[in-house]
Amino acid sequence: MDRVFLDANILFSAAWFRESGMRRLWRMTGVLLLTSEYAAAEARKNLDSAKRLSDLERLLEGVTVLPQPEAAMPAEARPLPVKDRPILAAAVHARATHLLTGDFMHFGPFFGKKIRGVEVLAFAQYLESRRLRGLDSPGVSGRSRKPRAR
Repeated sequence: MDRVFLDANILFSAAWFRESGMRRLWRMTGVLLLTSEYAAAEARKNLDSAKRLSDLERLLEGVTVLPQPEAAMPAEARPLPVKDRPILAAAVHARATHLLTGDFMHFGPFFGKKIRGVEVLAFAQYLESRRLRGLDSPGVSGRSRKPRAR
């Protein structure tokens, strides 16, 4: 099973653009969606529409939202801006297999690389990795939803 940690910009895009391909993540089999309270708060802060905030809250019902860890920041996070370090730290702490982000500027150098077991990818790269592993085929949809952690 893939443990996919969603950065704030992935959550934002899925909520803002109702036709976003990123919403496919919520229908994939063999995927546990994860995020942190920090990432969810960042997505909420950037959504200025009550309707989109409502969409985000509905999407978060299908995501395990974890508290921000107080563990030490991984040394690999040092090149990241301070605001992005908690995202990588939370993904590592959650034992995610993948960290999905649209932040090409800051996470770009990490794309396709594993940091403490977490592969950093853009959404399209993740889709391609699933295709190459034979995990996606036409008509495959639906996924068991995990209750949100509190």
